[in-house]
Amino acid sequence: MTQYEFDTVILGGGPAGLSAGIYMARSNAKTAIIDTSMLGGQPSNYLELENYPGFPVIGGYDLMEKFEEHADKFGVEKFPMQEIKSVNLVSNPKIIETLEGDIFKAKTVIIACGAQPKKLGVKGEAEFVGRGVSYCAVCDGAFYQDKTVAVVGGGNAAVEEGIYLTKFAKKVYLIHRRNELRADKIVQERAFKNDKMEFVWDSTVKEIQGTDTVNNIVIENVKTGQITNLEADGIFPYIGFSPNITDINGQVEQDSNGFIITDETMQTSVEGVFAVGDVRKTPLRQVITAASDGAIGAVYAGKYIESLEKVTV
Repeated sequence: MTQYEFDTVILGGGPAGLSAGIYMARSNAKTAIIDTSMLGGQPSNYLELENYPGFPVIGGYDLMEKFEEHADKFGVEKFPMQEIKSVNLVSNPKIIETLEGDIFKAKTVIIACGAQPKKLGVKGEAEFVGRGVSYCAVCDGAFYQDKTVAVVGGGNAAVEEGIYLTKFAKKVYLIHRRNELRADKIVQERAFKNDKMEFVWDSTVKEIQGTDTVNNIVIENVKTGQITNLEADGIFPYIGFSPNITDINGQVEQDSNGFIITDETMQTSVEGVFAVGDVRKTPLRQVITAASDGAIGAVYAGKYIESLEKVTV
């Protein structure tokens, strides 16, 4: 068992966590990043990114490697592959314990655990991630120029992303398990007027098929039970996101979907605890907004530490 003491412990080593680490370390705060896997987060799995400023095209892994190198430059201590046993955010200091028996104590905690898209849970989904299955139209839409794609879902995200994909794809199918959309009426109207969009009602995806990449989607009509094949080069499930908050669930204020509620400084409902990136309630989940959150959260975590030091003096 090893005990560590830090000014700040950051939970999560994706773009938000690494950005926060860079800003914290630059302010001479003793900083650690703990991650349950390797650092880099979801972007590390993206073949290419085309929307991060300064890099017209860059591999997701390559970009996150640059983030990590930047954090290394300022002495951020990294603890990857750590299974979290418990997190106490309300104590002073905050305490994080791992299954390996290590104990981390910190004046502040920055939660950057991220979120993951809800999965369809069908055969072929996991096998074709990055090869025709994508959960981010903004990230990957341009790869489907003049191709046929399908979007799954009926809410604002699904319909808006479907409309966005028509900028590239020659055809966009929207597969929805009901016979009407849940999206706002104005969003629906835009979709219905778009001649590149076609709606597949009362249907769910049963299987995603392909060879090297996706080429077919097996769908089932929930009313008739009829099985049909839909030829497509890609599929974008938009059935929601789930925050990775298992270890801290219930200790800070969250919305009805579990996302952490913060103010504009990334402060949560618990003093000295900040949340940044996809784990918090936010209108956009992108690498650039996660990095921005990390910077803001770190600056104000630093101010919080300064306030503690003034009280001590």
